[in-house]
Amino acid sequence: MSERKALVVRGGWEGHAPVEATELFLPFLRENGFEVRVEESPEVYADADALAATDLIVQSVTMSEISHDQLKGLRAAVAAGTGMAGWHGGIADSYRNSSDYLQLIGGQFATHPSKEPGACKGSQEDNYLPHTVELTDLGREHPITAGLADFELDTEQYWVLHDDLIDVLATTTHPVRPWHPWHRPITSPAVWTRQWGEGRIMVATPGHSVDILKDANVRTIIERGMLWATRTA
Repeated sequence: MSERKALVVRGGWEGHAPVEATELFLPFLRENGFEVRVEESPEVYADADALAATDLIVQSVTMSEISHDQLKGLRAAVAAGTGMAGWHGGIADSYRNSSDYLQLIGGQFATHPSKEPGACKGSQEDNYLPHTVELTDLGREHPITAGLADFELDTEQYWVLHDDLIDVLATTTHPVRPWHPWHRPITSPAVWTRQWGEGRIMVATPGHSVDILKDANVRTIIERGMLWATRTA
């Protein structure tokens, strides 16, 4: 059987440490039979031959921009069966200028609520809140999350805008706090999958920093998610 091919695309905002974060998962991919190619921008998405030969795209590109040809190539590849997986802003907050990318992924970072204003110091930690990631009924049976229990994190808690074509494996709920303007708890997807044509997509919103990616639950979800998303035919 020929070796499977994974394409790691990284870049964008350096606050998410795209190089260090993706390097964390390269040994896992190689141990699971992938030949790994790493690219530092989405330019490769415009290479139809390269994407047609790719079984899995792992993307870690926060914000940044994507051209028409690059996005067209990415969408076509996923629809034809290339899998796609990623975490946090590297997949759920990429290419804000592109509504077609948002449609492909099915969910978009909107914000991460902060601590009480008096406790904010102007650093990333202002947005670190203790919260629970809760598995859905589907998540308790799905191969990505089966056997895991609800778990706690103290990091950014993503508020996600999403559509109904995603299959939600885990959620997180933003409570009502006196300093926030909403008036009832808001539940956002924290882990989801999406079928797009013949391709599979997996998104995990935890993963702001490398220490969170090393959390046993988060790492398990991402590793299983990459395998699940990989081309099936």
